Amino acid sequence: MQLKGKVAVVTGAAKGIGRAIALGYAQEGAAVVLADIDEEGGKNTSAEINQVGGRSLVINYDVADIDSAKLLVERTVSKFGSLDILVNNAGIGLIKKIWEYTSEEWDRLFDVNVKGLFFLSSEASKQMIKQKSGKMVNLASVSGRDVDPMAACYCATKASVISITQSFAKALASYGITVNGMAPGIVDTPYWKQVDHQYGEILGKKPGEFWDEISKLPLLGRPSVPTDIVALAIFLASSGSDYITGQTIGIDGGIIMV
Repeated sequence: MQLKGKVAVVTGAAKGIGRAIALGYAQEGAAVVLADIDEEGGKNTSAEINQVGGRSLVINYDVADIDSAKLLVERTVSKFGSLDILVNNAGIGLIKKIWEYTSEEWDRLFDVNVKGLFFLSSEASKQMIKQKSGKMVNLASVSGRDVDPMAACYCATKASVISITQSFAKALASYGITVNGMAPGIVDTPYWKQVDHQYGEILGKKPGEFWDEISKLPLLGRPSVPTDIVALAIFLASSGSDYITGQTIGIDGGIIMV
């Protein structure tokens, strides 16, 4: 078990990639705090963890509520005694033409994808500095390294995640804390079903038509599924990645090669 005795917080753990990572961490021996605004979904993930003998705690958490970040860290440490791993997975997207965004929509995407990630990382880092150890894993995206005129705001938020990952890595290295990112591509999740619907409405495509088109982009011949992301998430949270920091690693089937 690569994460035996570790305590991990995973935001957006109710479904999709976050759920898969939470389950993967539990199977590797970590106690997992499932932080999600979807409390019912978090409870379902928790039940799955309990079925394999794992330990978990569900916390109703809105990543955009900056004031609750400190409480999330405090509750985690109170329950399990430490905070060893933080996975900033929670995120939202919106498909729109660039001239149709509202200021409120722009702010909402940045509040969740960037501001929430930054301030939770800041609170978690205070605990990790006390421990003189820790691992942070941020979910970026291929969209942070590419552009899409239909997802300009989302691309901007994910580029920000890559930059924040580097800044935190530089700030925390001397305390024994590593900070890395993952950049998934096309993943078969509820989020991508929403993307397919939004693109379809704008481009006049039938349901599933856009998904079928983009599914052909990965060189490996298929879109990924959440479990494809888990092995890298485990590695970046384990001692095997102790000499890696400030990196955002693509896991997209070869869509972007850097």
